[in-house]
Amino acid sequence: MDKSIQSLKKDISTLRTGRANTNMLDTIKVDVYGQLMPIDQVATVSVPEARLISIQVWDKTNTVLIESAIQKSELGINPQTDGQIIRLRIPDLTEERRKELIKILKNMGEKGKVAIRNIRREANEELKKKLKEKIISEDNNKNFEKNIQKLTDSNIEIIEKILTEKEKEISQI
Repeated sequence: MDKSIQSLKKDISTLRTGRANTNMLDTIKVDVYGQLMPIDQVATVSVPEARLISIQVWDKTNTVLIESAIQKSELGINPQTDGQIIRLRIPDLTEERRKELIKILKNMGEKGKVAIRNIRREANEELKKKLKEKIISEDNNKNFEKNIQKLTDSNIEIIEKILTEKEKEISQI
């Protein structure tokens, strides 16, 4: 369940808010040297200002490839190239884009909750097997089921908290 929450946090960090964040580029892969690679493996990515991402490309031939990968991505940002440096200016979010991001955020949250519920289901099935094979007693089975449900509920609460914080961040003007 912890891994599901970590995965959700990583996915949420790629959502574009009003601030520049290097994690926004994590989902973008560049076709270089015959394979798809993340931008941070072919360039140095930094945030010199609150609304600017700077990408220092190591190999000059990859500059155009990185630039086109960013343009094709869902970021909706036009890169500005200056030699081997690509700059991404993060524009203010429009109200429409904020609502769209919140929908995407809630969808990601729901996927995280489903993953946790699937883990609960698998654990309960494992308990049923052990009960059937008489490895555990019925009392132990009920206690384990209660503990699994408590874990599930607490992890779903954590997801709700994460979603609420990110929604505030997106809604902030």
